[in-house]
Amino acid sequence: MPPQEDSSPSQSSPTSPFSEQELGTFQTLVDIVARLRAPGGCPWDREQTHDSLKRNLLEESYEVIEAIDQGDPTVLSEELGDLMVQIAFHADIAREAGEFQLEDVLRKINGKLVRRHPHVFAGGHAE
Repeated sequence: MPPQEDSSPSQSSPTSPFSEQELGTFQTLVDIVARLRAPGGCPWDREQTHDSLKRNLLEESYEVIEAIDQGDPTVLSEELGDLMVQIAFHADIAREAGEFQLEDVLRKINGKLVRRHPHVFAGGHAE
């Protein structure tokens, strides 16, 4: 059974092992997803695969677009977080399978952004 959605404001609950500051980091999201998928974690999360999560990834992407169309930054913030969860899940599934690490994803995208913007990072000029 999928975990229930929480529409309450983002707050550190008294039982949370994370501080409010930690809750604001991408690394905490990665750690939470790893714990959910680890032995003793959430059974539903543990059984997910790249294939089983495709629909969730697509739905969350569409919800981001809807939030942009609504023009509501609060909703957009929440939906971007939901999309980030999907990215963290797919990265953790790949890590567990020995396919790649999240750091590989970040290295590739950061390198690509720098290469595509030499006018910013290498003293070139915008075209």
